[in-house]
Amino acid sequence: MDNIFTKDALTYHSLGRPGKVEVVPTKPYATQRDLSMAYTPGVAEPCLKIQANPDDVYKYTAKGNLVAVISNGTAVLGLGDIGTEAGKPVMEGKGLLFKIFADIDVFDIEVKTKNIDEFINTVINIAPTFGGINLEDIKAPECFEIEDRVKAALNIPVMHDDQHGTAIITSAGLLNAIEMTGKKLGDLKVVISGAGAAAISCTRLYIRLGVKLENILMFDSKGLLTKKRTDLNSVKLAFAHDIPDCSLEEALDGADMFLGLSVAGALKKEWLLKMAENPIVFALANPVPEINYNDAIETRSDVIMATGRSDYPNQINNVLGFPFIFRGALDVWATEINEEMKLAASHALAELAKMPVPDEVNIAYQTTNLHFGRDYIIPKPFDHRLITHVAPAVAKAAMDTGVARRPITDWEAYREELGKRLGTSNPLIRQIKSRAKNNPKRVVFAEAENFKMLKAAEIVVNEGLAIPVLLGNETIIKNLIIENELELHDIEIIDPKSEANKIIRHEFAELLFEKRRRRGVTLTAAKDLMLHRNYYAPMLVETGYAHAMISGQTRNYPDTIRPALQVIGRKPGANIVSGMYIINTKQGPFFFADCTVNKNPTTDQLVEITLQTAYAVEQFKIKPRIAMLAYSNFGSNDGTVPQKMRDAVSILHKEYPEMIVDGEMQANVALNNELMRNEFPFSKLVDGPANTLIFPYLSAGNIAYKLMQEMAKFEVIGPILNGLDKSVQVLQLGSSVSEIVNMVTICVLDAQCVEKRKEGSTICK
Repeated sequence: MDNIFTKDALTYHSLGRPGKVEVVPTKPYATQRDLSMAYTPGVAEPCLKIQANPDDVYKYTAKGNLVAVISNGTAVLGLGDIGTEAGKPVMEGKGLLFKIFADIDVFDIEVKTKNIDEFINTVINIAPTFGGINLEDIKAPECFEIEDRVKAALNIPVMHDDQHGTAIITSAGLLNAIEMTGKKLGDLKVVISGAGAAAISCTRLYIRLGVKLENILMFDSKGLLTKKRTDLNSVKLAFAHDIPDCSLEEALDGADMFLGLSVAGALKKEWLLKMAENPIVFALANPVPEINYNDAIETRSDVIMATGRSDYPNQINNVLGFPFIFRGALDVWATEINEEMKLAASHALAELAKMPVPDEVNIAYQTTNLHFGRDYIIPKPFDHRLITHVAPAVAKAAMDTGVARRPITDWEAYREELGKRLGTSNPLIRQIKSRAKNNPKRVVFAEAENFKMLKAAEIVVNEGLAIPVLLGNETIIKNLIIENELELHDIEIIDPKSEANKIIRHEFAELLFEKRRRRGVTLTAAKDLMLHRNYYAPMLVETGYAHAMISGQTRNYPDTIRPALQVIGRKPGANIVSGMYIINTKQGPFFFADCTVNKNPTTDQLVEITLQTAYAVEQFKIKPRIAMLAYSNFGSNDGTVPQKMRDAVSILHKEYPEMIVDGEMQANVALNNELMRNEFPFSKLVDGPANTLIFPYLSAGNIAYKLMQEMAKFEVIGPILNGLDKSVQVLQLGSSVSEIVNMVTICVLDAQCVEKRKEGSTICK
């Protein structure tokens, strides 16, 4: 890891509330009555129901959505036997992945014993708490016995992900690889380097797919598994053959597939040449695979290659499997995760890779057309369709094999429920960051004499999101960098007040004078203004030295936006600028406007705010569904505010009939689709709730987004300025580092859009 990543990883885990997870109440608890129902005496009622019918535990408690991630720390990632406490960050991380990918709650349990019986008894004794058990990071061969015995003792889903996750994902890749090459599973000659938990599980699943045991040669650190060896445990012995010993190189002669779960460099380039046509190579040693991806491609143009790395095609990533396998198993109250359910997950993943890829996935991975082929045989981890494709397949397999206690009858409703669990907020953040990385721009940090701004600049550089230009006193900035050990070497620093910038400062002053001489700005005043960073920064953007600027961390909003308006001005055809916030919720992102610029917009200004906001939302690859808010529903109350919203809607319906916009309406109607359908079936929003809210005046919008931010603790991105001719974004006063990074990313996207518009593209108008 580089120094920045190491330092930030430690900060990430320790800053604020230590760790990565917390327990959050799901029921009201504000009153004495609430507490009486949550605990005594009200809690007795569900207790008695469960006593009478044990399955009611799923109805009255969190058991049905709660998984235990349990480890004894004996095989933690690539770190080995580091102990239970040292392994806890990994278990918390696994819990985080369960939550963000499948909305499954997790308690991580670290058991301080290496004794198999003690560990198994501990798991069995705490199992009534959970709807499923995810065994994690337990070394082989103990992990095989532990899983078998725990599964036999319990009637809930149990899976050792280190074994089965890789098997399920690689099986999906194998199914698609043989489809492309025309090979048959029964004829496939497979060579496996590694004989640990994952390798054994992969081999078992390949055999269930149709690969013949006699066609599989497995190697451990001591060589080929053969019946003549006396050092093999019972698990390895099941894959040993009564054949003469040979080397890995010799075994690869004519082989169709190489599976590597061993060490870097185990597969030599010259050995790859000995494999059959269209060789399948899954080199999964991490972080360095058994053969370098580029070496393999250069050696064999016909190779189908997968690794465990995200920077190469076909990443074998367990997050493609375990969240959705447990999701499907939990949702039917499965008594186990059997082989049929694992195979169903493999087939579902293989099928998904052959479907057209959504645009947001292409954008997230900085490409234009991911499609089924040698470089795309398994889906990408951030494909939002995984939960709605894999979980139902697993649930159906559980039902078909008789291990489901609560069958699903309405599959369409189930898929809709799965989609609602995650929303699209996380994919949105990933999308905008990926787009920024694909074409980073020069962004002026106008308040670089501030630690948070510099820390954000460090992250931006490390992630490749933008090219920062730091504005301020060079000595102060460099001292802050040294004092805080920031990795900001060779970053450009510009001091507007320095003697070195005197000539440029005067040129900028003359440009400002030219722009504002009929608006009360003299040349002398322009020279004074150019000493201020919030005038100097937008002039760097206006003259093309930089593509974007960000400010506002230490100054009030009007003091920051006013210079940008004077220097850069509005987009051609724009009469106003407006402000928008993105509110990231579990239901997906919502867009609020205007919350920052126009205090009491007129009807015509509301129309323009709506158009600017709709355009901005579309740049995030989201179809805007717009509600014009008021205290009235479609004429139910009179007043100036409802009338101007009504009039704005009338104009929009007439001039932009294709736009999904309606009102005036109250906020609850805009967001409650059932209420909308029942009471206002004529509305353009009847097919789904609004995702874009236009407020009638600034105070309403400002109050609304701040309440969402502080009380609901939703992630808020903004304010995003719409309507300026070039990319300028203004921070909320006192923004956090992560908020600054998000806004820099928005700056870059906006600058990309400006660039396309200047080139005459119709994508960014």
